[in-house]
Amino acid sequence: MKGEKAGTIELPAELFDVKWRADLVEQVATAIAANKRQNRAHTKDRAEVAGGGRKPWKQKGTGQARHGSTRSPIWRHGGITFGPRTERDYHEKINKSMRRAALMSVLSQKAKDGEIILVDSLAFSTPKTALAKQALAAIAKGSEAKYLATKKKNAALIAFSSYGANSVKSFRNIGSVATEEARNLNALDLLTYKYLVIENPTESFKQLIGKTK
Repeated sequence: MKGEKAGTIELPAELFDVKWRADLVEQVATAIAANKRQNRAHTKDRAEVAGGGRKPWKQKGTGQARHGSTRSPIWRHGGITFGPRTERDYHEKINKSMRRAALMSVLSQKAKDGEIILVDSLAFSTPKTALAKQALAAIAKGSEAKYLATKKKNAALIAFSSYGANSVKSFRNIGSVATEEARNLNALDLLTYKYLVIENPTESFKQLIGKTK
């Protein structure tokens, strides 16, 4: 957290020496985004619009076209035809093997690009955003990741080996940073943020390797 070198660790080949597969990563990332999509747009059809119960005029003899309801889709204030509905499902199925392969592919590419930062510990006695910002600045300087503390948006995803309420709350108010447990990482999250900061890499690597099996 002070930006000093704490030691060295060997990167597991099964996580960080995997071939880049752009087609698979794109397919998995798109599917994950689709599965997160919330379908809120909803229009009413002619059966749901209020009113229109009375026939506007008799069937014959008026010289006008026949109509049975003023809530027909061709009338003003009528129902909507083929509008967006909350029943629409955007979900896409992704096999576990595809998820794992895409995750390892992105991890390997980030390692090659120098966008992975390992930190021995990120612990706070109490939730404190100011201390979290100081830690980020120190880590950015120590790792020579200049954008970690200066990038205004999507700077880093911090992967914790286990959930710590104080740590998560300390980073929660920093808009350019997100937190997640290492065991829950996915390809889309890694692609969204420039840097991946892995806390307690020894334990985090064990969890990630477990995802490959």
